[in-house]
Amino acid sequence: MSAVVNATPLMALSVIDRLDLLPLVFETVLVPTAVYTEVVHSGHERPGIAMAVRERWLRVVSPALSPAVEPVLLGLDQGELQVLLLAREINADWVVIDEKLGRRVARAMRLPVKGTLGVLLAAHFAGRFPSEDCHRAVSAFTAAGIRLSPALIEWFLNQLTR
Repeated sequence: MSAVVNATPLMALSVIDRLDLLPLVFETVLVPTAVYTEVVHSGHERPGIAMAVRERWLRVVSPALSPAVEPVLLGLDQGELQVLLLAREINADWVVIDEKLGRRVARAMRLPVKGTLGVLLAAHFAGRFPSEDCHRAVSAFTAAGIRLSPALIEWFLNQLTR
């Protein structure tokens, strides 16, 4: 399975020092150049992201598609736009994106969407991330200022008990 990942999931997983969950859940993990620049070079350096690129499980790829903005894409930042263009270009199995507008546009483009919590659930159900760690991750995300709605947290915790 392939995934194109946006900046927020990379940052969130780095907060809990579990970027390694991405290659456990997805066979191929890609980030567009704009996302890599945002996360690594623009002052948002997160531990492990540059190492993941060096280890080659996280591949930085520029979309070949023209960034000409379709009306449906208005309001997205450059990283989100590149995530969606790259995902469409390679016919990715998943777009890993947390931002509400980006998720809506991805769905409108008929791209399958998973967020950071979805990655945690996939790792959990694969036996690679215990439920206790899932609970700690939610606490760490909120402590780090990553916004999660109470409804989303409730949904996530309910999924763990299935």
